[in-house]
Amino acid sequence: MRKRVLPFLIRRDGTWLYNGSPVRRKPMICLFSSMLQRDPDGVFWLETPTECGSIEVEDAPFTAVELDFRGTCGRRQTLCFRTNVDEVICAGPDHPIEVDWDRPTCEDSAPVPYLRIRDGEGRWPILARLTRPVYYELAALAVPGHCKGRPCLGVWSQDRFFPLARLS
Repeated sequence: MRKRVLPFLIRRDGTWLYNGSPVRRKPMICLFSSMLQRDPDGVFWLETPTECGSIEVEDAPFTAVELDFRGTCGRRQTLCFRTNVDEVICAGPDHPIEVDWDRPTCEDSAPVPYLRIRDGEGRWPILARLTRPVYYELAALAVPGHCKGRPCLGVWSQDRFFPLARLS
């Protein structure tokens, strides 16, 4: 199987483009997304039974578009996210909510939270960017806690604390 660059682009809002045109058939996007890999260099690869090629991803290949929380509030709650490809992932030890505090954003100075969907090869995970409405829902559930010895706000899911924002 020959490896090459495929004419796909995944925009930061989760829109898939092929040769510059949006892919409108959701079943196709779901199928392609199941074949998405990420190598140790951080490059995204689409590996189908007939082709293998790198693709461009502006930010994260998925977006978390819906939040559902189950159980009682606090440590015992479970936060579940539905992605733009209808995968439901519950935050916890295998699927942490991650915030890159040092990553600049286009919209504002607030850091962007991501949900780890699955591990790629090596150290490069495949992530879903939380959409702004989902982030606001998550922020409404935030409680005080500590991150690396500093006060912060965060959420609990499956008995694990995930920091969302530093407190001054």
